[in-house]
Amino acid sequence: MKRVFAGGRLVGDALFADRLPVAPVGLGSVKSRALAETDFRASARSGETPVIGVVPGRIITERLSMRLPARGDEALPDLAQDAVKVTVIERHGKSGGIATGFVHGFGMKRGAIASSVGNDSHNLCVVGVDTASMAAAANRLIAIGGGFAVAEGGVVTAELALPVAGLMSDQPFETVRHELEDLRAAAKALGVRLAEPFLQVAFLTLPVIPHLKITDKGLVDVDAFDFV
Repeated sequence: MKRVFAGGRLVGDALFADRLPVAPVGLGSVKSRALAETDFRASARSGETPVIGVVPGRIITERLSMRLPARGDEALPDLAQDAVKVTVIERHGKSGGIATGFVHGFGMKRGAIASSVGNDSHNLCVVGVDTASMAAAANRLIAIGGGFAVAEGGVVTAELALPVAGLMSDQPFETVRHELEDLRAAAKALGVRLAEPFLQVAFLTLPVIPHLKITDKGLVDVDAFDFV
């Protein structure tokens, strides 16, 4: 292919230079209130706790069961079992629902990562070890209108804004690429060993793909089509 024509015009630098700018649409889609550390609390269960098991590189997840440590009536992460918290926050200004469970397979040792990209409801999803970092990452996404964020010690260390519906960037691809590289490096610094951690986060919330998922209403046993 040597040349491309569109609408009878040669596609090239001159055609691109004649383009009229289009104002971004879908802004302001993250309508969640500011979040506190207490919003990421998980209630302890008697006996074993259902835990989402990530399968690297796949959108299917396993249903695991673990005995997790507790402080009073609060369930806590267990790094020895690679079990960390996962919280989903409804972000469309509707129910305001928040649910917290546990996920295995990220390898995370500290901090948190957060995303507003989560099939199919695209709520906020945060995976983390400590509630300060989880709140920091989630609140940063609320402030920038969605995207990806990494936090450590309660401080955001990397981010990629996706202000268009909380799903897309309005920046040049070079900017997005560099920020995505920084995000991956920041996540790796937390101990995350998954090649595409944010892609894995995006499918923790899809309650039609087996076996155990989480929504803003709670854990879902996909096989039974019921809440756990």
